[in-house]
Amino acid sequence: MTKILWFTGLSGSGKTTIADSLKKELESRGKTYCVFDGDDVRERLHKHLGFTPEDIKENNRLIIELCRESLERVDYIIVPVISPFKESRNKAREVFGENFVEIYLNCPLEVCIKRDVKGLYKKALAGEIDNFIGISENVPYEPPDNPEIEIKSVNEKVEESVQKIISFLNL
Repeated sequence: MTKILWFTGLSGSGKTTIADSLKKELESRGKTYCVFDGDDVRERLHKHLGFTPEDIKENNRLIIELCRESLERVDYIIVPVISPFKESRNKAREVFGENFVEIYLNCPLEVCIKRDVKGLYKKALAGEIDNFIGISENVPYEPPDNPEIEIKSVNEKVEESVQKIISFLNL
């Protein structure tokens, strides 16, 4: 059965970087996968949504539907998406059951701000972006209570993090 590898964490925590490296490792092991990157999905399919809590929840609901539609095609579905609300992640867990693997990129906000490769934190802190997750009061990041995998990306190398996931998957 297809596993849903749901990466959650603040912007800049390393979700996409680790997911990209994981793709290569899965390929080398002959596994099939598809990726629903939060930024790409929003840009291509959900442009109509903003960044209010309601829109973020709707975007996550739509990503769950994309995953559901892809279940029969691949071994793994990789979902690097901030997914700040426990409610949305719990909904995905309900839908996919034991095939849902929550991967929490635990990285302090200060480190994510320093990494800020897209310049988004700088804009949010300057008041140029509303509803920025982890910065705006109305859009907090709610860390998972009990993720299957926790990656402390400030301390772990990408390769270590990928091996942690591969070991969990028994590959």
